[in-house]
Amino acid sequence: MLAGVSYETIGFLWLGALVGGIAAGGTGFAFGLAASSIWLHHIDPLQSGILVAGCGLLLHLTTIWQQRQHVEPARIWPFVVGGLFGVPIGVHFLAYTDDASLKIVLGVFLIVFGTYAFLAPKLATVTGGGRPADVSIGFLGGVLGGLGGYSGVLPTIWTQLRGWPKETARAVYQPYVIVMQAVTLAGILWVAFDRADLNLLIVVLPPLFLGTWFGWKLYGKLDDRRFRQALAVLLIASGVTLIV
Repeated sequence: MLAGVSYETIGFLWLGALVGGIAAGGTGFAFGLAASSIWLHHIDPLQSGILVAGCGLLLHLTTIWQQRQHVEPARIWPFVVGGLFGVPIGVHFLAYTDDASLKIVLGVFLIVFGTYAFLAPKLATVTGGGRPADVSIGFLGGVLGGLGGYSGVLPTIWTQLRGWPKETARAVYQPYVIVMQAVTLAGILWVAFDRADLNLLIVVLPPLFLGTWFGWKLYGKLDDRRFRQALAVLLIASGVTLIV
């Protein structure tokens, strides 16, 4: 036992944190989907949600500093404003939504789009809509975040369809995810948090930062095309984990 946690559980926690850290460190996306697919085998959904929000927030705050020169508030705020309105609506409908059906629909969508993004020489580019379209995507992402913690999925895809370079895309959806996870974490802390949850969060920090560091090194070696393909692979993998 370490900090009241069995070594077997610690092994799964470390693996999830490491895999999630590599995924999000490399692309700024999919930490929660990657980590929770492993964590949920050994801890309950509430504990997993706390770890996803807490670790994701720490991870993204760590890597966003390295990208600060690419962050443009004018490009980000439409997504954030939409997301802040969407989260409470998603939470409200959480009790009335079939979680299994939502996961299947979202999973199939991610697999189909991820396959297209990986195989297509160049993605179709969406240039219209302006800020209202960005607000709408942020809103829908917020609804999905409130329903199941999937807030980053649609903004990540949207930045690819906008045809933005990897630095611009990541500097949009990653700050968006930071705000959504901060709101989510605040809500969780308000209703449920104890010392055991804090112990779990402390336990996973070493592999979390190791995975993030390794993923960040990989990110530096990816050109725009390879970055898009890496995102596509994560989208496909995330879709599979939602369906299985």
